[in-house]
Amino acid sequence: MSENSKAIVRRLIEEVWNKGNLSLVDELFAPNYEHHDSSTPDLGRGPESEKKRVALYRTAFPDLRLTIEDIIAEGETVMTRWSCRGTHKGDLSGIAPTGKPFTISGMTVARVSNGKMAEGYVNWDALGLMQQLGVVPELAKTKAAAAKP
Repeated sequence: MSENSKAIVRRLIEEVWNKGNLSLVDELFAPNYEHHDSSTPDLGRGPESEKKRVALYRTAFPDLRLTIEDIIAEGETVMTRWSCRGTHKGDLSGIAPTGKPFTISGMTVARVSNGKMAEGYVNWDALGLMQQLGVVPELAKTKAAAAKP
């Protein structure tokens, strides 16, 4: 079961996130899928919420690429440590395109039940993304600038 659960998460990352194949979402997600990510707008539950989430980020970053760094599974739980890169070429929740590239990392803990994603807990470097896009100043640079006479 653990290997099948890892295969589902791999398909999600490779086919849905990296290639934008939204038609696969209905196959991979349970109808009542719950997504937990305080850095992303609440887009509801179920497969439609994941389609909206993928579209949000792939519109902002058309060259988005996630790479699985580690993947571990036990029972219904799959833990994935991933990295992500892309270029800000589209609107991101009201943030106009900056043309800047980014590289961040994150982790997802997913619960796979009956061959479908039932729940996901995601934690990623949202602050790092905003700093790399120039939306939020980097603290070290801000402190250095403030210290200059």
